[in-house]
Amino acid sequence: MTEYDGGADRQSRRRAQGELENAVLDVLYRAPEPVTVAYVQEHLGGGLAYTTVITILTRLHAKGVVTRERAGRAFRWTAVVDPSGLAALRMRRVLDAEENREAVLTSFVTALPPGDERLLRGLLAQSADEGED
Repeated sequence: MTEYDGGADRQSRRRAQGELENAVLDVLYRAPEPVTVAYVQEHLGGGLAYTTVITILTRLHAKGVVTRERAGRAFRWTAVVDPSGLAALRMRRVLDAEENREAVLTSFVTALPPGDERLLRGLLAQSADEGED
C-alpha cells in the first residue's frame, strides 16, 4: 500500500510538481482491479480531501493516463501507464512545446550524468535494432 505523508510535514513543505499525481497513479497501478475514489483516498493516507482526489483523477484522465468506467453513479478508475510512463509523457509534452527540439535534446543529453547517458545510448541502440527486424 502506498502511503502519502499528509502529516504536519505536508503543511511545512511545498509539494513537488506532480507528486500527488504520481502518488494517485501508483495507487491505481497497484490496485488489483478498477477502484473508486474512496479506495484511492484510503490508500493515499494522510487525510487528503475526497474532492482533491477526484480533481487529480480527472486531470490524469484528461492526460490519457487513467481510464474510468461507470459504476452506478460513480466511476471506477484504472491506470493505463505506470508512474514512469507519466514522467515520460511529461517529458514529451515539454519537448513538444519547444521550437528547437534539437537544441533541447542536445542540452538534455549533454547534462546527463555518464551512467544515464550510457543507458540512454543503449536504449536508443536497442530501439534501432528492433526497428530493423
